[in-house]
Amino acid sequence: MATNNPRSAAFAVSKRALQHCRTSRTASSSPALQCARTFATTPTFATTPTKAQNESSSKIDQLSRRVEESERPDDLKSQRPRWSYTPEAMKAPFSPHITKKPSRSVWHVNSDPKKLDQMYVSFLGRDGDKLLPEEIKWLAVTHKSFDYGRRGFNDRLAFLGRQAVVLEVAQSILSAAPKPGAVVADEFNRQPFEHPALARLDNFNAQLPHDVVSREKIEQLAIDVGLDKVLRWKPRLPENLAGSGVQVVLNGAVHAIIGAISLQHGAEVAGKIVRERILSQLALQ
Repeated sequence: MATNNPRSAAFAVSKRALQHCRTSRTASSSPALQCARTFATTPTFATTPTKAQNESSSKIDQLSRRVEESERPDDLKSQRPRWSYTPEAMKAPFSPHITKKPSRSVWHVNSDPKKLDQMYVSFLGRDGDKLLPEEIKWLAVTHKSFDYGRRGFNDRLAFLGRQAVVLEVAQSILSAAPKPGAVVADEFNRQPFEHPALARLDNFNAQLPHDVVSREKIEQLAIDVGLDKVLRWKPRLPENLAGSGVQVVLNGAVHAIIGAISLQHGAEVAGKIVRERILSQLALQ
């Protein structure tokens, strides 16, 4: 018993020292554990949206609103005609085009429907302003350079109208009397096939459709009826319209009007207008 007392005393001292170390270790590590527990239960990011997120969401909402307004037929389209404005969804926040001379960017076009109707009456005759719907009347006089083509342009109408004009001119050449110099003798003295239906085909040797309706003649006709005053286009050089291609633009507008009439009323009405309002006027020139 006496021999075991020193050992038991040493064991008791060691046990108390070990308990003291454990207590101090737990106390020293408790703040770290508390911080870790707090960090684990607290979100690491704020749920409130930042200023950049608010701005981006507002821009997206504005773009969505523009698209919805441009696609609603009962609101904007019923209040404003299509030719009078640029769709909101087709507008960019800024223009990437930088002009050397800002004055060249300024070009005013007609926006008065009465002035446009006067031109149609002068060109097509009485009640000429009633032959086409309002939108088509503006589309026929709109070149693709106007408003970057965002309001439509007359290229396809001009292509169709040009074919109608060439057809009528070709028929007028074929129905005319034999022209001097139309029959060309064959250098090998060969005798061509002859038929009454082909008798006046040789008139094309003396005259072709582009000789009758040349660009210069169509341009003068367009100026006479006032088409240049209602034409919607943007010249590259406002101080030099000839260098900007006004002749080609006026020719396209005249052909586009004929093409629109051909689509709206058929080839018979379009052919009659070509004969009475174009070919007869060119013959007087």
